[in-house]
Amino acid sequence: MNVRKAFGKQSSIFDEIYTTNPLTEYYRNIYRNEVNKNIGDNSQILEINCGTGIDAVYFANMGHTILATDLSPDMLNILSEKIQNLDLSNHIQTQVCSFHELSNLGGKKFDFILSGFGGLNCTDRLNKVLEQFSVLLNENGKITLAVMPKVCPWEILMLFKGKFKTAFRRFKKKTPAHIEGEHFFCYYYNPGYIIKTLKKDFKLIGLKGVFITVPPEFIHNFVIKHPKLFLFLSRIERKICSIFPFTQWCDYYIITLQKR
Repeated sequence: MNVRKAFGKQSSIFDEIYTTNPLTEYYRNIYRNEVNKNIGDNSQILEINCGTGIDAVYFANMGHTILATDLSPDMLNILSEKIQNLDLSNHIQTQVCSFHELSNLGGKKFDFILSGFGGLNCTDRLNKVLEQFSVLLNENGKITLAVMPKVCPWEILMLFKGKFKTAFRRFKKKTPAHIEGEHFFCYYYNPGYIIKTLKKDFKLIGLKGVFITVPPEFIHNFVIKHPKLFLFLSRIERKICSIFPFTQWCDYYIITLQKR
């Protein structure tokens, strides 16, 4: 309930937060490119924790059909306005649904399941979420998830600024978080957890870290102040992002698996 309240309160400014930061756009382009590389034409997509549907609108414009789900009705109300204004009702449907209760989707089948921006870090029962995916997917269906791992070098560097809580927060079993005055917990998972949980029904086909050498979104105005350094760091990141340990020493990793 606290997560629902938090993101419900943030819904009115969500697009401003997640479309105006160049580092967010850097991440989003990597995430979308990973999906585009693996998705077939005119696919049926299930997006969980879709927020205000920024990515749902993008993939709808690419010709796919999306069922966009989120825990927050306020987020989906904003997406519904976008669907109406952009005439996307034939491509996007919405449903209020917790990712713990995907059985409520009425037996629908999909070609692809998406979850971005660490939404899955808001549960301490990620295994229970993942175990629902196989029955939701068509034959050879795929999933792409963006998840925050246990080690983020950029956060550890905050130690030198005296920000001890930020530096070591991912090493705790659960980490307090708050948005718009609402408090809840975050939980961090390395790629091995997802691979192990799904190994019976899925095979790994893609894994890369994001924000390894490029600083994460909380380093505000970095791209504006240091455009040449950003380009240099992003070139390095592209070369190492799929190499261990950088697939789990990062702010996010993007993992893609295919149903066996």
